[in-house]
Amino acid sequence: MAKEQLIEFEGRVTEILPDARYRVELDSGHTIIAYTAGKMKKNRIKTLAGDRVTVEMSPYDLEKGRLIFRHKDERAASSAPRPPQRGGPPRRR
Repeated sequence: MAKEQLIEFEGRVTEILPDARYRVELDSGHTIIAYTAGKMKKNRIKTLAGDRVTVEMSPYDLEKGRLIFRHKDERAASSAPRPPQRGGPPRRR
């Protein structure tokens, strides 16, 4: 295994902690502390308790990780479609 190689796990967010951190229970049963990856912050992807996520971890510290992907929820896809968003302020004529 290369020194820089990271390990990916899947899990569920159980608790939202201060300072943009999350408590994640992995599918294996372990509980870790994770933070949001920069790309998720940049694209304003919100993570809530109960969301399925993919976590990236270093082989040297298996207690901390980084959230790199939030999986789409099947319940949200089957619900009613969202109304269209209104664009900016009204135009002057």
